[in-house]
Amino acid sequence: MTDSKPLNWTPIPGVGYTVIRRGDGGMTLTFTDLSNTTMAHWHEFALEHLLGSDRRTRNLYDLRAVKDIPEAAVRMAVDANSDPSARNIRVAVVVADQSVADAIRKVAALAETGLASAIKIFTDINEAEAWLARPLDQIP
Repeated sequence: MTDSKPLNWTPIPGVGYTVIRRGDGGMTLTFTDLSNTTMAHWHEFALEHLLGSDRRTRNLYDLRAVKDIPEAAVRMAVDANSDPSARNIRVAVVVADQSVADAIRKVAALAETGLASAIKIFTDINEAEAWLARPLDQIP
């Protein structure tokens, strides 16, 4: 594996997510809330990472602890993942149950712009990891 890009993330009180570097060079982001504060911080963090996106990568978003996913949060995620720099990213989103997954899909389908990254929503983290583990030339 090549050297990983610096994570440039530090835990901040009041921000409801953590980030760790994955062994494959991507990131695992684990959310405990989707408050406006959390989403604003995440959006800035995500866009900063997109600026230096120069290779294919895999990211896992673990939202299983979040029971209510506001429409505004989904729209913000769609916005970040619509950036042309996201074209090299495979994103697995893991949610608590099928009703949450369906709600996300419904809002994302209403978005006016297409997603640049390959995104798939899961309710099983093992299925998400298996999808992320597929060779990157098999996106989506």
